[in-house]
Amino acid sequence: MMSEKSQYEAMFSGVIGQDYELLNLICPLATKMSRLVGDKASEYAAQTIGNLNVVELGGGTGITTLSLLTASDKFIILSIDNEPVMQEQAKKHLHKWEADGKLAFCGDDALTALNNIATDSIDIVASAYTLHNFLDTYRKDVIQEVFRILRPGGQFINGDRYGLDDVSQHTQTIQHEVSGYFKVLTQINKLDVLEHWIVHLFSDESENHVMREAVALTQLSDAGFSNINLTNRLEVNALVTATKPGY
Repeated sequence: MMSEKSQYEAMFSGVIGQDYELLNLICPLATKMSRLVGDKASEYAAQTIGNLNVVELGGGTGITTLSLLTASDKFIILSIDNEPVMQEQAKKHLHKWEADGKLAFCGDDALTALNNIATDSIDIVASAYTLHNFLDTYRKDVIQEVFRILRPGGQFINGDRYGLDDVSQHTQTIQHEVSGYFKVLTQINKLDVLEHWIVHLFSDESENHVMREAVALTQLSDAGFSNINLTNRLEVNALVTATKPGY
């Protein structure tokens, strides 16, 4: 009998294909974090009645989107991503849910898309590995807009790179991460992918991008969120949840 994890990975490989398999090979913690986002959204859905409006920031090729879609049949999801090549892949992978009216796509950047969503209209804003890509000033504006569009009691769920506040420990963790990239990608002769990941990592770790834990959680508090929790830390990855207070 297949384990729950094996069933999950088999299903994702079948739908997402090589995109999921390569990411799971390079960075298994990323695929695990996408699953945790879906699990946390499922917990929220279990406490509610009726359909829930969900906004996903940075849908990419659809890995976290699929995690959300399979987490609950209550979700009506708007997936936002301004990278057309990746979004076209997601549309191809997830056409069944789009055809069923469970999923729609938006090609605007995150802030533009959020600005066009009504206040107090969304039950969940979910994301994985998107916010850390934003410049810190842009990220602050996105967080404020996320708060605005959530209904009272709505939840923000983000699986992402939350940098360790201890800079020395953080650096050692990144060094270990980079070593893993070299080990995996040289073995399968994916030097072009290795180059891409290393170049991208320099951006992630730049001073105006890195999302330090303490600063990020304070930013959520300043925006008005309550019940802010960071859990499931896996090296520089963690799951953060926050709630918009009820009136």
